[in-house]
Amino acid sequence: MADKDKPLLIKRYASRRLYNTETSDYVTLEDIAKFIRDGRQVQIVDLKSGDDLTRQYLLQIIAEHESRGESVLPIDVLTDLVRSYTTQAQSVVPDFLAASFELLRDGQSKVMENLGAINPMAKMPGFDAMQAQQRAFLKAMTGGMMPGAAAKPKEEPEEAKDDNGLDEIKKQLAELQEKLSKLND
Repeated sequence: MADKDKPLLIKRYASRRLYNTETSDYVTLEDIAKFIRDGRQVQIVDLKSGDDLTRQYLLQIIAEHESRGESVLPIDVLTDLVRSYTTQAQSVVPDFLAASFELLRDGQSKVMENLGAINPMAKMPGFDAMQAQQRAFLKAMTGGMMPGAAAKPKEEPEEAKDDNGLDEIKKQLAELQEKLSKLND
């Protein structure tokens, strides 16, 4: 049985193949992304040197999603990140981003708790689908690191996969962008 509290160890061989030490089989980047979405921490190490390659592979997963047209981060945020590597704010940006995502996780988990409480809106048609979509978004944004992330949300009906809650998500992202911009000023 896998220990969910410790990181899943993935070893990278010289051939660049990735080996899951728990299941003794090879995995792909998409498999690793799924582990993370399911709430697992992963650690990817080079078999020969022992170097930790986790950050490199997580960035590669994000880059692959971006190359498929799935916007992970708005262009302004990406620009600010690149800019931060060439300014004195370099040491502040990672801490700021970590704190921002922590606030987002905390706020979203409180919202989810409130939605789960007795709520007159729960009787509205489509409420369950909207709640499932919010859970899926939060899980995607936080990398599965939110309380209760191990529970899988119900599969959403096709009609629920439209713009429900998109305005709120855009608003939160705009607020994060504004904070990042102020940090660089």
